[in-house]
Amino acid sequence: MTAEAGFPAPADLHTHSRVSDGTETPSQLVRAAREAGLGTVALTDHDSTAGWHEASEAAVENGVTLIPGMELSTRHGWRSVHLLAYLFDPTNGDLVEETARIRQSRLTRAETIVQKLSADYDLTWADVVEQTTPGTTIGRPHIADALVARGFVPTRSEAFAGILHPATGYYLPHYAPDTLDGVRLVRAAGGIPVIAHPATRGRDNVLDEEYMAALADAGLFGLEIDHRENTPDGRVRLHELAETYGLRITGSSDYHGSGKPNRLGENTTAPEVVQAIADEATGWEPVRP
Repeated sequence: MTAEAGFPAPADLHTHSRVSDGTETPSQLVRAAREAGLGTVALTDHDSTAGWHEASEAAVENGVTLIPGMELSTRHGWRSVHLLAYLFDPTNGDLVEETARIRQSRLTRAETIVQKLSADYDLTWADVVEQTTPGTTIGRPHIADALVARGFVPTRSEAFAGILHPATGYYLPHYAPDTLDGVRLVRAAGGIPVIAHPATRGRDNVLDEEYMAALADAGLFGLEIDHRENTPDGRVRLHELAETYGLRITGSSDYHGSGKPNRLGENTTAPEVVQAIADEATGWEPVRP
């Protein structure tokens, strides 16, 4: 599609609502974006587009441009790789089927983790459900919130650093497609794929060059380099890969409301990159006020 020229800056292209693991409704998130001074914001809940309609109405009402999106769970070998997907067709059959499978696996995984935790902590599945709203993609953050509510830890972040850390033995993986398949799925649905926070474990754990070349050939658009969790040496490597394979650079907050310390607009994406995303997308339109 050829998008209407220009996107209001600043633009934050990675946020979460209560549809996944954020703490605000989609409309509250859009209002928070306006209050933070953002001109453009993307809603990218995990494996779900359920918040698009509410966020779109709020964007029009609040004078904020919305980029509807999603954070698609994928995997490459042992790595969990999150793929930001923008402006795709939310009715695309293959993508709908795959995200439903992921959400079901997340649910089953969460139930099993709670069963394991209940042997050591006074925690039930009902405690976790209390931390969600109908239609929420349930995951480990909601278990963390339940641990906070029950008084076992003071914050979600401390739950992940302690009780829910993989080293404690409560961690379990969930189903996710290979990242290459994820890129192809997003592109087939008319969307634009960007790898989220690709260097959280440092330069040596960034996806290898051969695989990055395959992703670029399959249609990977860019790398989310400006993100608080990417390490400094990892960012250097990502810039090298972006230069080599012609990938665009994005920046985002990964905002979760009060669920994480990340603040709206702490990292942003250049307007010309937002424009390139809109120009290449064929699945959905940006929502303009």
